[in-house]
Amino acid sequence: MSEPDVSSFASPADHFLQRHLYLRCRVDFNSRRLRGTASLTVRAERDGLPRLVLDTKDLQTYKVTVNGQEVKFALGERHSFKGTPLEITLPFELRRGQDVIVEISFETSPQSSALQWLTPEQTSGKKHPFLFSQCQAIHCRAILPCQDTPSVKLTYYAEVSIPKELVALMSANRDGEMPDPEDNKRMIYRFSQKVPIPCYLIALVVGALESRQIGPRTLVWAEKEVVDKAAYEFAETEAMLKITEDLVGPYVWGQYDLLVLPPSFPYGGMENPCLTFVTPTLLAGDRSLSSVIGHEISHSWTGNLVTNQTWEHFWLNEGHTVYLERRIAGRLFGEQFRQFHALGGWRELQNTINTLGDKNPFTNLIPNLKEVNPDVAYSSVPYEKGFALLFYLEQRLGGPDVFIGFLKAYIQQFAYKSAVTEDWKKFLYSYFKDKVDVLNEVDWNAWMHTPGMPPVKPTYDMTLSNACVALSQRWIKAKESDLCSFSSADIKELSSHQLIEFLALLLVEAPLPVSHVKRMQEVYNFNAIKNSEIRFRWLRLCIQAKWEEAIPLALKMATEQGRLKFTRPLFRDLYNLEKSRDQAVSSFLQHRACMHPVAAMLVGKDLKVDQGETASSL
Repeated sequence: MSEPDVSSFASPADHFLQRHLYLRCRVDFNSRRLRGTASLTVRAERDGLPRLVLDTKDLQTYKVTVNGQEVKFALGERHSFKGTPLEITLPFELRRGQDVIVEISFETSPQSSALQWLTPEQTSGKKHPFLFSQCQAIHCRAILPCQDTPSVKLTYYAEVSIPKELVALMSANRDGEMPDPEDNKRMIYRFSQKVPIPCYLIALVVGALESRQIGPRTLVWAEKEVVDKAAYEFAETEAMLKITEDLVGPYVWGQYDLLVLPPSFPYGGMENPCLTFVTPTLLAGDRSLSSVIGHEISHSWTGNLVTNQTWEHFWLNEGHTVYLERRIAGRLFGEQFRQFHALGGWRELQNTINTLGDKNPFTNLIPNLKEVNPDVAYSSVPYEKGFALLFYLEQRLGGPDVFIGFLKAYIQQFAYKSAVTEDWKKFLYSYFKDKVDVLNEVDWNAWMHTPGMPPVKPTYDMTLSNACVALSQRWIKAKESDLCSFSSADIKELSSHQLIEFLALLLVEAPLPVSHVKRMQEVYNFNAIKNSEIRFRWLRLCIQAKWEEAIPLALKMATEQGRLKFTRPLFRDLYNLEKSRDQAVSSFLQHRACMHPVAAMLVGKDLKVDQGETASSL
């Protein structure tokens, strides 16, 4: 029996399982709605089930049939972030193992938390509107009625009607298109996903998209203004895919395409199968931020093939994916580079725990999400605390080659299934049965169920980090009279990755005096750097040092892109500075309508802006 999912009304999954979805829908940009039917093939997991319960959120449900027979349905009580349960009365009692087809006619709300509708002005081309979805963690229910829990997987087939001048893509293999027989201004695009996936991986995008082939199984999709830049940036995709296959086994999804979204996309990337979504903030021009692609590729195994059963075990998805992403980087750029990135992750974890507080239950590797919105609990903790545990185990259990053997076996064991931490741990103990004494020395409770930093720090090779540490220490210790000793030669030999680490080291210390950041700008000219990771840390450093000249630059970065990793800390820093607090709030209010619904909700909380009903309906 699976663990009940506290984030879903349609759990536990021991009553019934959705196995396949046939989706037919029409994308209407004028009303900002999807309309259509979702036919779910559902299997009873026990005898005599009188009804089914599905997750919905802000949906209109018009009609429900079971095996073609119209049936009664009712909506339960609305919950602030989980939405509303849809209770469907069955016309006959189901026997265990029996399949039925439940067809639901539905329509989304223009305020759907899963969809962002962009006006032509919000796109690069400025001519056509744009739509994209983001279902992770619990937003698929805001697109269609479903068992919106990662404990259940389904295959799907979809037919989507859109204006014929646009292109539709989904997290599935493309299966052709045809004119819409009901409207000659529209086309119907068809998609097929034959590998079972959790609902949060259902994804849809509609826009004026073009593609470029960058590998035998990879197209890059984007608006035409961005597509060639993206094709250059992500040219290493096939090399990364091959390395991952070599590490953990064959890629089972067929196509691996990339889609560069408009700037309001709230995440670095989203591992939708066959079609990874990525932020345009990765387009650095020198491929230096392509490790995010390595991360999303890795999800094809850890997350998409083996999935966390509930969001409390999110670290199973993300910790393993960060581990694989860094193994890929190690193969491409050497072991010192992998170690350097691992240490950067430890710094990122320190930063997050400093922000959240080391007693905050969200800093547990396995948080309790009862009555907690997974979007609010989201942070780098499952990524970096999860990675640190795996890196520590790698060092205790015999090194990288031994540990990748375990990871490959774990993926084979749980492929096409969902797992909880206990499953993972049991498998770890059985795989390393000759090293149980080593495993018993691990303080599992401190790693899994205790807030704050991990109980042990793994060992890191410092070769590439030493220069960053030395330079950051020079700045931290410098008196006013020492400032003239800095020059552009200090950073001449540093890679962009090392500049990121140098700034990250300064951010975990007390703020620098304003005279120091002014001098840093004079000698290093960080304001001219376009790399989003460097720019983000530099601007945070300036705001924390209370350098007023940086306020407009920080506001610009916080609003011209919507990636939560950048937008939330920048807005928080601006809010914490007396001089820029009012500007931060007014700038947010001015841009809120153009932000992704989840980003608007989270930044609104950070800035203590009362969003009234809008916050609870998001």
